[in-house]
Amino acid sequence: MAFTIPENLHPDLMPLAWLIGTWRGKGKAEYPGMKSFNYAQEVSFNHDGQNYLNYFSRTWEIDDDNEIVKPFDSEVGFWRVRDKEVLEVVLSHNSGTNEGWLGLIRGPKIQLAMDKTYESPSAKAIAAGSRLYGLVEGQLFTSLDVEKDGHELQAYMWSSLERQS
Repeated sequence: MAFTIPENLHPDLMPLAWLIGTWRGKGKAEYPGMKSFNYAQEVSFNHDGQNYLNYFSRTWEIDDDNEIVKPFDSEVGFWRVRDKEVLEVVLSHNSGTNEGWLGLIRGPKIQLAMDKTYESPSAKAIAAGSRLYGLVEGQLFTSLDVEKDGHELQAYMWSSLERQS
């Protein structure tokens, strides 16, 4: 599905214009010490004319029939471009973690590395992370690698999402 560059998009956000909109699809989560599961995901990127994108993502654990079993994770944040290719992202999760990410924009491919974190007293710490967002055959591919619970940085969640009209 083709996309249109929105009116009043701040010029700094042109490298991210391809992300704007709502994306939905499915993914897989697995990590040592955790039961693997499939999930449904919805991600939205929008703007208000300022120099950042608003970001919202939510996931639900699903069963083999793609029926929702329970909510899993929600995150909100802001994506800001610096120097046309550097991306600064701040995210806040329903689990009580807040994260700062830095990365590079290379056309329809974004790679992010975790910079800083803050966890509320009851949240589990994530020691390190990397994220990948890419446009692959018209779909938004996402992946999240994390280092937590004493395990090395490794794949945790990945999804393939279709743009919604």
